Amino acid sequence: MSSDDAVQAIREQFEISTRFREMIEKRILRLEADAASDEAVLWQLENTDHIRRHLRLVSAQREEAARMRRFLRTSSVRATDSANAL
Repeated sequence: MSSDDAVQAIREQFEISTRFREMIEKRILRLEADAASDEAVLWQLENTDHIRRHLRLVSAQREEAARMRRFLRTSSVRATDSANAL
């Protein structure tokens, strides 16, 4: 890893609360489930434009889930969560 890569890695690391991490993890699961469900009904569609839009929806859902997974990989949970300290 070059020094530029190391600086970029440090710059991109975020500290998040446990609650926020759990919320993102649940959202990822919903997006992936929705994508699978939407893909499963494709065979019912007849209109080519509708099929194309539906495929774009599935792709967007999967990309958003992947983006959120990348965010979680570069984040860490705060050692002390002030919201839970009260």
